[in-house]
Amino acid sequence: MSAKPPLKDWPLWEVFVRSKQGLEHKHCGSLHASDAEHALQMARDIYTRRQEGVSIWVVPSKAIVANSPDDKGEMFEPSADKIYRHPTFYEIPDEVGHM
Repeated sequence: MSAKPPLKDWPLWEVFVRSKQGLEHKHCGSLHASDAEHALQMARDIYTRRQEGVSIWVVPSKAIVANSPDDKGEMFEPSADKIYRHPTFYEIPDEVGHM
């Protein structure tokens, strides 16, 4: 068994938990862990202490790509002229549920 690197060298992981009542995973926080399995175990211990979760995702923080808040205009404004994308134009059947 190999020794784990010192804590300061552990990568940062983002934690997402799906609650018993929810249909989606929600970001709950971040933690440092030596690898993915270790991150899952720590996330379970830290973020689901009251047994509220049914699923946990851990993602290396460095794998997340995001736009800059300064680019919000060019990133999101072009969709404003496509009104057909808004859900108010669609009838959703009751049997679909959770929409």
